[in-house]
Order: sequence, then C-alpha cells, then structure tokens
Amino acid sequence: MEGIIKRAEEFLHHKFNDSSYFREHPGEKAYRLEHSIRVANIGAAIARQEGMNTEAMAIACLLHDVSYCRGITAVEDWKEHGREAARIARPFLESLHLSEHTAEQIMYGIAAHVDGKTDFAGEPTAFTETVCDADNIDRYDVYRLFENLSNNGFMEMTLDEKEKYVVQLSDKLSCYRDEELATETATLMWREKINFQLTFFEHMERQLKDSRSYRLPE
Repeated sequence: MEGIIKRAEEFLHHKFNDSSYFREHPGEKAYRLEHSIRVANIGAAIARQEGMNTEAMAIACLLHDVSYCRGITAVEDWKEHGREAARIARPFLESLHLSEHTAEQIMYGIAAHVDGKTDFAGEPTAFTETVCDADNIDRYDVYRLFENLSNNGFMEMTLDEKEKYVVQLSDKLSCYRDEELATETATLMWREKINFQLTFFEHMERQLKDSRSYRLPE
C-alpha cells in the first residue's frame, strides 16, 4: 500500500504543478501542499490508533483539497471544494484498483469534509469523518496559529486592539474545546491543540497587560 500512497502524493503534486492558478499564486500552492501532507500525517496517526485502514486514510487526506488547483476565490468555491476534490480524485482512485468499499469511503470522506454533504450516495462513518477531523486538527495547530496572527496584522494592532483580539479568540477557543470528534483519538488530539492555544493566549494576555506600565509585585 505504500506504493499507492506515493502515487497519490505524486498525483497531488502533478495537479498542483499543472495549475495555472497556483503558477500565479505560488505561496498558496506551497501552503496547500504542506497542509495536505500534514493532514495526511494526522489522519494516518488517528487511523493507526483506531484500527482503521491507515493507507486509505493517508490517501483521502492527501487528496482532500486537490480541488484548490482550480482556484478557490469565492465563498461558493470553498463550500463546494470537497465535492469538487472527490470528482477530481475519482478517476485516479479508480486507477488504483482499490476495493469498491475502500474507494467509496475515501471519496465520501473527501467530498463531505467541508460541510458533511456529498453529491453521491453513501453514509458517514468514523473513517469518513476522520478526514474532516484531521483537517480541523491541523487548522488549530501551531502553524495556523502563527498564520492567523500574521494574516490578521497582529503586530500592526494597537495594544488595545491586541488585547481585544486575544480575549475574543480565547473565548472562541474555549467554546470549541469540548467538541466531540468522530473518534476518541481525534478528540484527544483536538483538545491538546485547543488547550495549547488557550495557554499561549493566556500568556499573551498577561504579557500585553505587562506592556502597559510597570506594576509593583503583589
């Protein structure tokens, strides 16, 4: 099965390298490729712990965002990109001669990872939902934390704006922390990432307060 994972990675590289959109946006290409590989590593780790087909999960996660090669420039594009990725991946998956069940599980997981919906028959399973879980876990890991601070211009904010941003984000993260994912392994990973960010922003809030004026030790 390692051979077909390699083929899936090569297919992803080919679609991204052949993309006119990514040729014009090389930074987006690099991020999307790195994200897809991270998600594959996360998904495979969950699958291994939960007794799922690890190789099939790695393939599903590698290809979950392959539709970005066509450019995601509008909200509707983003909402549809899971189903579009499944359509792009289907001929490639058929060339791998996987069992019908395995191929359909991979395509269902890819298609449904954005909003839980597909445009073909099938039922969600722990396997298919793990594709979404792995995607979300990466979105709340260290890399995305840095990216969000950078993209929101954190360093250009005033001290008041920084404090407000940190408090609002901490409140949002606290609401997410107790969400239950499809498996126990994914749930534990999720909470680890959220707790890390909450600790980070707790320290950030304290440091911002210390940036206002000297305070005598209590």
